[in-house]
Amino acid sequence: MRKSYNSGGKKILKWIIKRNKITILLLLLIIFIIAGLLDIKYEGLFFQSLPKFIQNYLVDIL
Repeated sequence: MRKSYNSGGKKILKWIIKRNKITILLLLLIIFIIAGLLDIKYEGLFFQSLPKFIQNYLVDIL
């Protein structure tokens, strides 16, 4: 019979998330902010879905 090594990995992952929950949340927040700024800078999908007057305002700022 084969042992399941996946359950050990799940325990480790849960332990890491439990111990570093705030750090992981801050890291995800920073990644989303950077992704949003890059989307605006390079006029990505989110930027194109905005109304034209907001697009013009953001282009003037950046």
